[in-house]
Amino acid sequence: MIIQKTDKNSVALTASCLKQGNVCIIPTDTVYGFSGVVDTKKRQFQTDSKIRSIKGRSETKPFIYLIDEPEKIKLYSDAKIPDEILNLWPGPLTIIVPIKPDSDLVSAFSTVAFRCPGDAWLRNVIKQVGAPIFSTSVNYSGQPVCETEQDLIDNFEKSVDLVVCDGDKIGSVPSTIISISDNTIKVIRYGAVRINPEILISK
Repeated sequence: MIIQKTDKNSVALTASCLKQGNVCIIPTDTVYGFSGVVDTKKRQFQTDSKIRSIKGRSETKPFIYLIDEPEKIKLYSDAKIPDEILNLWPGPLTIIVPIKPDSDLVSAFSTVAFRCPGDAWLRNVIKQVGAPIFSTSVNYSGQPVCETEQDLIDNFEKSVDLVVCDGDKIGSVPSTIISISDNTIKVIRYGAVRINPEILISK
């Protein structure tokens, strides 16, 4: 199914599709992304495996987890995140943190990359889903990221359950990625958000 982000019922349709364990292509505040519901102890669809299958067997990188509110990261991690960092959300900033041992999330990794996106439409989708959702760039593993609606449709319409169109994303700047571990903050990738160097000093 192909819909427009501007459609009146696009949030409800997208959330419903995700809650059924399907894989969708949706616009983010950076580029288009493959998305699916993150597994929890109460609800498991293994959509990450479905996405990896679509992208190709060589796809092994961890996916970003999108959340609808900045404070939600504290449900999943005990990492001490300075207010100067947390206040950059919502926005194109990805924060890698260790996962709580007793977290409700089911993950094969000891750390997870979270982002609270700047796009209000996307945050509303996540809120209606009621759990974090995966996000990873729309492309075959090792190939360029799809930047136009036509590329999405030509390459992946038959592989996913829903495509939400929001115009072409030519030259979109990716999110900035930082990691926080042992009270140390490191920049993994500079992108759309600039980080004050003083914040990078160990707290």
